[in-house]
Amino acid sequence: MMLRARGAAGALRRLAGAWGDAPLARAAFSRGFLDFGKKGNKEAIEKEKARLKDEMSRGYFADIAEIRKNAGKIAMANKVIIPEADAVKFPDLTVESPNGGPLHLPLVATSQQDGDSEAGDTMVPDASLVCLSFRASSQKMAESWSLPFLDAFDAAKNIHVYEVSFIDSWLLSSPLRRAFLKVMRKSNNPQRHVVYAFGDHYDFRKKLEILNLLTGYIYLVDRLGRIRWQGFGSATEEELSSLTACTSILLDEK
Repeated sequence: MMLRARGAAGALRRLAGAWGDAPLARAAFSRGFLDFGKKGNKEAIEKEKARLKDEMSRGYFADIAEIRKNAGKIAMANKVIIPEADAVKFPDLTVESPNGGPLHLPLVATSQQDGDSEAGDTMVPDASLVCLSFRASSQKMAESWSLPFLDAFDAAKNIHVYEVSFIDSWLLSSPLRRAFLKVMRKSNNPQRHVVYAFGDHYDFRKKLEILNLLTGYIYLVDRLGRIRWQGFGSATEEELSSLTACTSILLDEK
């Protein structure tokens, strides 16, 4: 009993001593923080602060409220093809396929390459439909575009579809990622590519001005990697007609 009391008293004295040194500890911490601010990359720090402010300004519940209001149709799809002069490049994105290794989107043909050009070992399609899903709830939205699109152009070998699902979990390190890909859905259609993008894609989203992560984003990309048409949410019959017509025009531009 006496030993336990002495031990408790010693612990209290040590705790009191620690609190007595608290100003010194706080000063050391402050110096370390200030030194980091001087030595660190100030531009990177400011960029991260801006990102946190941006991310906090719009949360999950805001996305939910918008989806309930418009069922994911945050804007209507283009009715006409975007002219070449006004088209912007689709941002670079590395994805992985359960059927193979990594793939770099968009696939782009150089000016010297002809209609059968290849990017690396992959043939560059004349038109690609890129469907982005940041949450599982939007995968059906993506398929409402991709499946009718494939039906409309099933005889065209120069048409590809990329259904991209974004996985931002840090748990999926390389070994886990390989196991994950083995059990994920695959496609037996050579025109349809079900692929996955891992990691942080904040900068990618910013380039495409993507805010709501609960809806689907659809892009028609030409063989030079430019966005020529875009849609959102679930497809309507009118929008599918517009997509088909714009794709046909794009194919005739060759």
